[in-house]
Amino acid sequence: MVLPNELKFLNFRQKYYLNKNNTIITEMASLDIMTPHLSKIKIPAPQQLIYKDECVYSFDNPESATGLYVSLTSFLGFGRNYVEQYFQKTGNAVFLHIHREKKPIPEPEQTGDGPEKKITRLAIGVEGGFDPDCGKPKFTYTDHYNVVVLPGFHTFPWPNDTLPEVVKKSVQGVLDAESPFKIAELEALQGTWDGEKREVSVHAVELKQLDNGVRIPPSGWKCAHCDLTTNLWLNLTDGAVLCGRKFFDGSGGNDHAVEHYRNTGYPLAVKLGTITAEGKGDVYSYAEDDMVEDPYLADHLQHFGINVKQLEKTDKSMVELELELNRRTGEWNTLQESGTELRPLHGPALTGMNNLGNSCYINSVIQVLFRMPDFVRRYVEGAPEIFSTFPDDPANDFDVQTAKLGVGLVSGRYSFPSSEGAQQGVSAHMYRRVVARGHAEFSTKRQQDAHEFYLHLLTLIERHSRHRANPADCLKFAVEDRIQCGESRGVRYTHRAEHHLPLPVPVGAATNAPQVRDYEARRAHAEAIGQRLDASHTVRPHIPFQACLDSFMKEDLVEQFFSSALNKKVTAHKTTRLATFPDYLLIQLKKFTIKEDWTPAKLDVAVEMPWEVDLSCLRGRGLQPDETLLPEATPETPPPVYNEALLSQLLDMGFPVEACKKSLYYTNNSGMEAASNWLMEHMADWDFANKFEPPGAQPAGAAASVPVDEASVEQIAGMGFTRAQAERALRSTAGDVGRALDWIFSHADQLEEQPAAPTQDRTLGCRDGPEKYKLVAFISHMGTSTMVGHYVCHILHEGRWVIFNDNKVALSENPPKDLGYLYLYERL
Repeated sequence: MVLPNELKFLNFRQKYYLNKNNTIITEMASLDIMTPHLSKIKIPAPQQLIYKDECVYSFDNPESATGLYVSLTSFLGFGRNYVEQYFQKTGNAVFLHIHREKKPIPEPEQTGDGPEKKITRLAIGVEGGFDPDCGKPKFTYTDHYNVVVLPGFHTFPWPNDTLPEVVKKSVQGVLDAESPFKIAELEALQGTWDGEKREVSVHAVELKQLDNGVRIPPSGWKCAHCDLTTNLWLNLTDGAVLCGRKFFDGSGGNDHAVEHYRNTGYPLAVKLGTITAEGKGDVYSYAEDDMVEDPYLADHLQHFGINVKQLEKTDKSMVELELELNRRTGEWNTLQESGTELRPLHGPALTGMNNLGNSCYINSVIQVLFRMPDFVRRYVEGAPEIFSTFPDDPANDFDVQTAKLGVGLVSGRYSFPSSEGAQQGVSAHMYRRVVARGHAEFSTKRQQDAHEFYLHLLTLIERHSRHRANPADCLKFAVEDRIQCGESRGVRYTHRAEHHLPLPVPVGAATNAPQVRDYEARRAHAEAIGQRLDASHTVRPHIPFQACLDSFMKEDLVEQFFSSALNKKVTAHKTTRLATFPDYLLIQLKKFTIKEDWTPAKLDVAVEMPWEVDLSCLRGRGLQPDETLLPEATPETPPPVYNEALLSQLLDMGFPVEACKKSLYYTNNSGMEAASNWLMEHMADWDFANKFEPPGAQPAGAAASVPVDEASVEQIAGMGFTRAQAERALRSTAGDVGRALDWIFSHADQLEEQPAAPTQDRTLGCRDGPEKYKLVAFISHMGTSTMVGHYVCHILHEGRWVIFNDNKVALSENPPKDLGYLYLYERL
């Protein structure tokens, strides 16, 4: 007997028969089965979070074959694999079962291909921006509901007037509630990333405009300081027409507009050619260092005799230039392998991750981490133990959500072609919310630096790895800093733990410098006559990998080092090496920088990264027989004094606070120019943003006699830390409990309970082994800075290179390893 399609929505444990109208009738259990559980059923409060879109332990959802079970007590959602375990653990027995039927809507017949949609905005889900649903088939959805009582999966159809009143109110509350996933998805897809969303300038209301008689003609503009006739900006205070900034690829202007601001302080300028009859245009605030809105632009232009109603847009907006610049470099097509027909892949460890609105940096980092056995052991093989605890709030539990994501990616359960053609993949809504909670940047939907997220994620993993194996230990290694006093020749060795190796990119070491100069000349000539060179013919500087290593290993001068041998400040010499080599080494190429005009940029270079490499040249050897250690005892010195005005100005430029302190210390607070020059020269330093301790000074935490608040000690000790750890952390942070907790997590390698030893352990407990590695993964960034663009990753899987571009997973035909940003090497 063939049954109607609706039968598949009933639990297989139920008995059924068909009436004369061919309608399915289940053999219902008595409502008495539900009675013992009525006291535990709750009615959702107005702000209650109801997880009715996805299981909190897996990526099963109402569209899965077995649907989703929503507890009418906790309002957590469970897939078929976890609902029985949840019932056995909690005794919560009554659920709303949701199964969603999806049917495609036939596409209307096309009379022609029509024009291709032009992307004109750096935005997702807004008019003129990127449409994440473009090209996907459309569907209708029908939800089927039943009230289910465990352990026998007794089913009661919904709606049903015979159900107890509390059950009906609870179910209706679930159905009426807004899903937290839908809220997150709407935020991600409907304009939360908008490259043209601008704030109203604080200078617009009372903008000073000079009565200098300047009148601007409707056309024929030219820079007042050079011969450029494009990329021109009108200063809204004095009417000066000047060229804009030079772009990272050498195109653009000659920086005359920004130089004018530095000389005059006049804050606002509008790009000529972008002004429309509606009084809109590209307005830049040099004082606020951002594109802004000027609601009075028409009035400000009228001051210089410009009638906006007679104007039409004739030049590219800044967003259009950004899009064109990205495409012109050819980087996007190369990194995404757009020129080849990629073969989609499916199966275990080949699961894509859907983009939730600029979440590609998260997706790429996660894909790479779960290619390391340590992370698989902790969160995939260890998932049953993690899940068995059934915490009260699994949706916000870091270990649960990390294990859920790991199992979803590695198992292959969600790696299959969908009816839309692309892979269904997983949507890490819960995970993103957990890892981003409380972080000023990652909690937004803006594009971020994948490297910063990698470090943030490892910090979270460390915090949740007390008394258990930390999977990030496979990436951890000890760094050895050697400082030699320039006068006494005494040495000091210090060691610290790191999880990445940052390598400078010396552009001056390019092996094709003549070809690059020739290309730059040809491009400049083409732009001078209004033409553009083909992006496929871009010539990038080719940097040997060994040049990056040499730049890292070079000896640095350390000014104002306090020599404990001479009891005075001297010039010292510093070198950095690796005391240990990890199982997996993550290398960061320091491509992101800040130009001389303080705007962020990325070096458009190709670094010749090796498939296999011997890094024995980086091995530190520790104290040598012919070396003399500097005395450990140092006199207590007063803390350094920083010029607060200069420090504030440097921070306003976007530099890390610790780097700003260093610049002022090493330049003796002598002024902005000296400090900013120091920052520019040392941006590639390993410890650029690390906490600053004056060279040669007494180590932090040495003042063991400083009293601490007993209540604060007990508060921290109550969180599972020892009294000694709590006291040391409080002394190192002036008694601040919040900062003390952060200090403990960031100094975990120094807090292990070990007997005192006469010499420092060079390994800091890190794994060590041979220095030979092979490349197994790399993450690439497309775009001109970390604030914009897109990330993809390439991973070596079963001997083949695979590209992971969000939910698109395919065999890589030509891995662009020389254009990457983060590289993962595995010990041979």
